[in-house]
Amino acid sequence: MRSLLLVLSMLLLLGGCSSKEPVKHLAAEAAMIQPGVTTKTALLATLGQPNGRRTVSPGVEEYVYYADRKGMFSGMPVVGSWLGNKGYEMIIVTLHGNLVTDCQFRTFSESDQDWVHDFSWEDVR
Repeated sequence: MRSLLLVLSMLLLLGGCSSKEPVKHLAAEAAMIQPGVTTKTALLATLGQPNGRRTVSPGVEEYVYYADRKGMFSGMPVVGSWLGNKGYEMIIVTLHGNLVTDCQFRTFSESDQDWVHDFSWEDVR
């Protein structure tokens, strides 16, 4: 009985190592983009289609790429849904015509807003 529990717990832990989704490394991909050099075609070949896009002004577009930053145990069955993600990563690419003019990499975490609970708020009069 004890060995059965040991085997089942090992299978559960090893099952957390499997992944159905390809892993995106946005920080490494953002480093390959060079403003003033990278073209729209090269950008799409490197990063693929963006998760979002918007027109800033005539001839200027922003492409947004993002991916969840998964925690170490987030892929485990049952337990992974409780542990959740650590946050997400985002790349914002600005295109002027067919040329990349700006590329920003950002990371966001739930703990980024923890200061709100520690701050001593005073009423503004």
